[in-house]
Amino acid sequence: MTLNFPELSLVVLVGASGSGKSTFAKKWFRPSEIVSSDAIRLMLSNDENTPGISEDAFELLHLIIAKRLKRGLLTVVDATNVNSQYRKQLVALAREYHVLPVAIIMNMSDRVCQDRNKTRTDRVLAPRVIKGQMATLKSGIHKIREEGFRRHFEFRTPEAVEDITEIIREPLFNDLKHEEGPFDIIGDVHGCYDELCTLLTTLGHTVDKAAQRITATNGRKLIFLGDLVDRGPASPAVLKLVMRATEEKLALCVPGNHDNKLLKYLTGRNVLLQHGLKQTVEQLEGTDLEWIESLKKWLDGLVSHYVLDHGNLVVAHAGLKESMQGRGSGAVREFCLYGETTGETDEFGLPVRYNWAANYNGKAAVIYGHTPVVRPEWFNNTIDIDTGCVFGGSLTALRYPERELVSVPALQEYAVPARPIRESMNELSLQQEHDNVLDINDVIGKQLIETRLMKRIGIREGNAASALEIMSRWGVNPKWLIYLPPTMSPTATSALPDYLEHPAEAFKYFKGEGVKKVVCEEKHMGSRAVVIVCKNSEVVRKRFGIQEESIGIIYTRTGRVFFDDESIEQGFLKKIADVITERGGWETYDTDWFCLDCELMPWNLKAQQLLRNQYGATGAAGRYAMQGAIASLEQAATNPAALPLLREYRERAAMVDQFTTAYRQYCWEVRGMEDYQLAPFHLLATEGKTYFDKDHEWHMEQLAVFAGGEGNPVIATKYQVVDLEDEAGVLAATEWWHAMTNNGGEGMVVKPYDFITMNEKFFVQPAVKVRGKEYLRIIYGPEYTLERNLVRLKERGLSTKRIMAQKEFALGVEALERFVGKVPLSKVHQCVFGVLAMESEAVDPRL
Repeated sequence: MTLNFPELSLVVLVGASGSGKSTFAKKWFRPSEIVSSDAIRLMLSNDENTPGISEDAFELLHLIIAKRLKRGLLTVVDATNVNSQYRKQLVALAREYHVLPVAIIMNMSDRVCQDRNKTRTDRVLAPRVIKGQMATLKSGIHKIREEGFRRHFEFRTPEAVEDITEIIREPLFNDLKHEEGPFDIIGDVHGCYDELCTLLTTLGHTVDKAAQRITATNGRKLIFLGDLVDRGPASPAVLKLVMRATEEKLALCVPGNHDNKLLKYLTGRNVLLQHGLKQTVEQLEGTDLEWIESLKKWLDGLVSHYVLDHGNLVVAHAGLKESMQGRGSGAVREFCLYGETTGETDEFGLPVRYNWAANYNGKAAVIYGHTPVVRPEWFNNTIDIDTGCVFGGSLTALRYPERELVSVPALQEYAVPARPIRESMNELSLQQEHDNVLDINDVIGKQLIETRLMKRIGIREGNAASALEIMSRWGVNPKWLIYLPPTMSPTATSALPDYLEHPAEAFKYFKGEGVKKVVCEEKHMGSRAVVIVCKNSEVVRKRFGIQEESIGIIYTRTGRVFFDDESIEQGFLKKIADVITERGGWETYDTDWFCLDCELMPWNLKAQQLLRNQYGATGAAGRYAMQGAIASLEQAATNPAALPLLREYRERAAMVDQFTTAYRQYCWEVRGMEDYQLAPFHLLATEGKTYFDKDHEWHMEQLAVFAGGEGNPVIATKYQVVDLEDEAGVLAATEWWHAMTNNGGEGMVVKPYDFITMNEKFFVQPAVKVRGKEYLRIIYGPEYTLERNLVRLKERGLSTKRIMAQKEFALGVEALERFVGKVPLSKVHQCVFGVLAMESEAVDPRL
């Protein structure tokens, strides 16, 4: 015998003690799937025979069941469940979470139960207790279906249970996760057959219009979102085409409320011939009765919604909130047909509906129709593509996964909508209007952020609070915050006696991670800056939802404004935009905005306080102290014992001078905008595209196009490509580093050739920095090269910094990919705030 039930079910075992429920459960289900009342009693009291524990035990049992069903997990309830009231509570739980309750009834004889009970060592029940359980079971078992168990199995002998050879967990009809597409998803047709044929042709399908048949496709599957009928001129033709396409496996179709109402009419239900049904009924008059019968069967077999592409896509006529996706119940079907209503009617006599999409936060993109709109807009990863063709609008399809919208205009207005189709007069999109108010719950408390590169990244509550404070007090307009760059780890500590950092360790690290080729880039001594530059202020309004006269922004790696004077910022951005225009950048990348990762110089542009209070003060105090000490020691030089100390202080004085020279060469007087320089090194994103799939050499080449020329603030970054198997190439790159750092340069950044490089376990460090000997004097102090100090510094730990760099890199990539994919801003900010929160980790800031 084979048992069949849906893979998402609440399986309720029913039977007296000793009937074999637990043995059956252990044989056919995983231990994690079984929720046992006896086990919970034992957990709560260390003895499942403890009296008075049942109420607490069943409270916990129901809680565990609810949590499992909420997560979409099959759950088996191992308890006697002989009382119909207890079973009704379980059915109510199943309905709450939209899963099918299944009863497996062990209706054994009294002798079987009593004999088995005698052999139990864990729990002993009096014979009268078992007799009572059996009497209760038999008194109500005939009404098991009325209780809500649409599927149940009853066994009366142990032999019948032994005859079970297999339990088949059937996927729900709506589970098509294995179908990845590509799909062409078509909004409400409402009998507009001519427009449907035009749209299908535009999409690349071949249509035999007279035969109502798609005779060939371009490799894409069609999905119809329902409401095929009513109001339009040719509902039967639409039905025939869609029916045949589904029968030939070329299409899927979900039912709309108008299709459902037609089915009720055809099956003799009492329905009013209104809202277009009258026209459909008239068009069906004289139709072949055999075809009508097949139509009824087809309409009755339509599935409320489908979950596709590994759970990333959901299609339903009126949409579907996350808690109902991939589930089956009357409530789910009702929502798919009509949406969620308040029970009230508006001034046009139509139901008032909740805007479920405003609170949608699910992973899957939900494509739906039902409510006509002037133009489709993505909103919280959902989109309504019913563009009111029958009302004189257009018929729209969405290509998936491309998310491209394709529309054809209606040939005429076939009906007048009962409620006017309103078009927003606001320049902002529906998503941008919603994103004007950010929910604090998205960025506060402990966070678990899903990313493409690192799966889940945890953010501690305290760190999240710190990030929120920084952004709320000093951050730029949050709508600009689409990306924050990651921290960068230094290379491993050098084994060479006079160096703390050296290129040899960077090359060794990447070679050990299986990287064959790296890019060494000059490290500019400036401030890390994210630059967003738009073609004009109209792009700022439309793409970023910011109502101000600007063409972009420059912000720091912690999301703060770079220029205190907005006119200077906008003037500088205008220069960059002019260069992009002059050199054809907008056309080359088919975009009207760029996001760049850069260094902005001079360093003192954002480090005035640091220079004045830390570096300048240290240098001045050091010189003053050394001069006094040396003068005193020189007076005592007649004593031979003072000479070693004099030599030491002269050496330390030289180090103070080196320190002052080191930081001064990175600063210059800024008299005007012509003194600023921008060195971009990552072309992060343009409209519809990120460039994490391009190697670093590509980034350098593309950005070099915008560098150089009189009056141009953009400068190119020098770099070398190094084959790690080529000893001569490695040596040349090392000498290049020595030449740069000996001339006062900060050092270089070593990156894997590919922007994202994965090894067998993880992705390797996106970059490591190798700073020069004199630059490190700024970081660690004038006397860091004294042997006693260098020995101590070489014990520095890098593991936390490296982990932070990887996590922040993954979060930054995720944030920008989400923004380019036009997901809600709250999802983008989840990652951006994550980067900022990581920065509050207790890590040595000198690393």
